[in-house]
Amino acid sequence: MSEETLSFETEVGRILQIVANSLYSNKEIFLRELISNASDACDRLRYASITDQELVSDGSDYKVTITAHQESRTLSIEDNGIGMNREALIADLGTIARSGSSSFLEQLSGDQKKDVALIGQFGVGFYSVFMVSEKVEVVSRKAGESSGWQWKSDGAGEFTISETEKDSRGTKITLFLKEDAKEFLEQSRLKQIVTTYSDHISLPIELNTGEEVEVINKGSALWSRPRNEITNDQYTEFYRHISHAFDEPWMTLHWRAEGVMEYTGLIFVPNSRPYDLFTAERTHRVKLYVKRVYITDKCEELVPGWLRFLRGLIDSEDIPLNVSRELLQTNPLVSRIRKALISRVLAELEKKAEEDTESFDGFWLNFGAVIKEGIYEDPENRDKILKIARFRSTKGEGLCTLDEYVSRMKEGQDSIYYITGDSDEALTRSPQLEGFRSREIEVLLLTDPVDDFWLPAVGDWQGKDFKSATRGGTDFSEIEKKDSDTNSKSPGENISDEPSAEISSLISMIKLELGDAVKDVRISSRLTESPVCLIADEGDIDINLERILRQNQQIQEQVTRVLEINPKHPVITSLSGAIGEKGTGDRISEAAWLLLDQARILEGEPLPDPAAFSRRISVLMEASLPT
Repeated sequence: MSEETLSFETEVGRILQIVANSLYSNKEIFLRELISNASDACDRLRYASITDQELVSDGSDYKVTITAHQESRTLSIEDNGIGMNREALIADLGTIARSGSSSFLEQLSGDQKKDVALIGQFGVGFYSVFMVSEKVEVVSRKAGESSGWQWKSDGAGEFTISETEKDSRGTKITLFLKEDAKEFLEQSRLKQIVTTYSDHISLPIELNTGEEVEVINKGSALWSRPRNEITNDQYTEFYRHISHAFDEPWMTLHWRAEGVMEYTGLIFVPNSRPYDLFTAERTHRVKLYVKRVYITDKCEELVPGWLRFLRGLIDSEDIPLNVSRELLQTNPLVSRIRKALISRVLAELEKKAEEDTESFDGFWLNFGAVIKEGIYEDPENRDKILKIARFRSTKGEGLCTLDEYVSRMKEGQDSIYYITGDSDEALTRSPQLEGFRSREIEVLLLTDPVDDFWLPAVGDWQGKDFKSATRGGTDFSEIEKKDSDTNSKSPGENISDEPSAEISSLISMIKLELGDAVKDVRISSRLTESPVCLIADEGDIDINLERILRQNQQIQEQVTRVLEINPKHPVITSLSGAIGEKGTGDRISEAAWLLLDQARILEGEPLPDPAAFSRRISVLMEASLPT
């Protein structure tokens, strides 16, 4: 087949532009990425050969070989792993095969150093070779196939691919180094890089100097070593290897379970959010090994979706080596490991929360929205998750626990109040909070979409039920009665009082005018500054949950809401005081719709008739202007 020229995917072009022109000082990481990919290729072949021995007919002694050529200024990294055919070369090296490429582009900051680090989070570290290379050549033959393929590129936007001869399976990557990258041809420099970044790789890494071939790594599985023999730097580099990340782990868990069930766990919590944290697949990145043989990173039952940010591995001594990936999903040993893993992670998180509150708050801001999915998905661990959960509230800028909220509840308060929405800023401006604020009642500010789903599943905490601040039926009288030694009333406290005749007439007129646009019109005990607000009636779906479901097209029709009015607001008192005067009916009719639209705007809802709203505003402004 003749040489074929293809263009890089748009996202790859952007990545290459970043890395090729980057001022990133730590360019040596390109070798770590290539060795890591080579190790993964050997792991995949080791697993595939369990059921197809023909794939390793030419040997099963896996290794990675580094060869430096001073004369030609080339550096090659070769493995005898599973290899790639034409389709794999195009998919793996010409596109970002993993989901989330559009999310990657959205996160680019323009800061080259930060963007190069971000590339590592997206698992596309291969492209770091263009920081040190003028040209890259990849020759590969997939195990079980007879043809080899060559991939070449200078990173300028295109690559070529052609059929070629290759005597054995695996992949050889040759870098034609830039003039300022000659240091990566020096034997001592290469040894230093491998020792620093890849010493934990469990297959031999050979350095071929032309005169001798020397194994330059220890070649033992890091997780099989005793913890007291492993340094923090070694843990960090293994985390970066197994997760293709560039940051440091926020927390490292390394343990060995012995007894009825034997396995080793080496689990990391990242310092920053992985790019694919909120993809629909909700897949985790914890690899499963059996007796130090890589099996899969797609064992869904090993880690729950609400812990999908975890990175690392589980190495079992008891699972059969030749078990199929399908049977893994129902294997009882996997279920038991999963249960133990969840328990250990939650215990360590609780410990971390107690020992370093500030650090834990940072962790929660990164991953709290994901962990809260477990509150309704995992009833067995619900209380443990709620115990470590953190929330913003109207009390201040920091985060608080449910226990802290309960300890601050006012005398006579029987409910944990919350409000859900898109942002803290929008929620704090909500008119529904005015009555709570005037009475100094703390309200949790919940801005993650998952909050609207776990709350109905929980019911209560320490005997205190959760209650939405946007729902009807809120009664402040017991709180105020027990909280005050005086007979004075807080602003807006009149829910139990009989309304005046004028207010009752105004409510009737507004209700008649609005008709089916509202479920009811009532006097509010929660408003102190705004004239109106919309609330969900008892038994109706909460306002923000309805918005989420409509956005996801899970419900179509909009739920009608209750319109609450503030009888002490000047607009309301003016309207009620004008009842009986000539022309008041038309004035109240127009005002009723304006008040409803105002309440909709405050809720962030689109107006059903913007033209009518604009007309009413124009008429109101015209009437207020001097003639």
